[in-house]
Amino acid sequence: MEKIDTRLHFHDYGNMEKQTAINALSALAQETRLDIFRRLVPLGETGLPAGMLGGQLGIPNATLSFHLQQMRHAGLVTCRRKGTQIIYAAHYTTMNELIGYLTENCCQGEPCLTCLPKNDH
Repeated sequence: MEKIDTRLHFHDYGNMEKQTAINALSALAQETRLDIFRRLVPLGETGLPAGMLGGQLGIPNATLSFHLQQMRHAGLVTCRRKGTQIIYAAHYTTMNELIGYLTENCCQGEPCLTCLPKNDH
């Protein structure tokens, strides 16, 4: 299960371009898609079947399909077929690159601890 490793990725945004970051942020700037992404992130590469995801979030299938397509286009989720099910998972590489891109200039580009995400919950 791939998770964000702030030590490795927080200041390494790789080759993310501005337009890629804009696409990802635009996709997440919608309530339903943000809920979907936040539901998938803790599940790791295991992901969740589309039907189960829609059921847990109370999203009709057609609406869910539309939002997942937008998220796939932005590179935020991956999908794979398992029998008759389509399993969706958060795409951690894009997530890590986006975090790195957004924090590239934090502390004048030097790694620091003051800007690392805190888990207060």
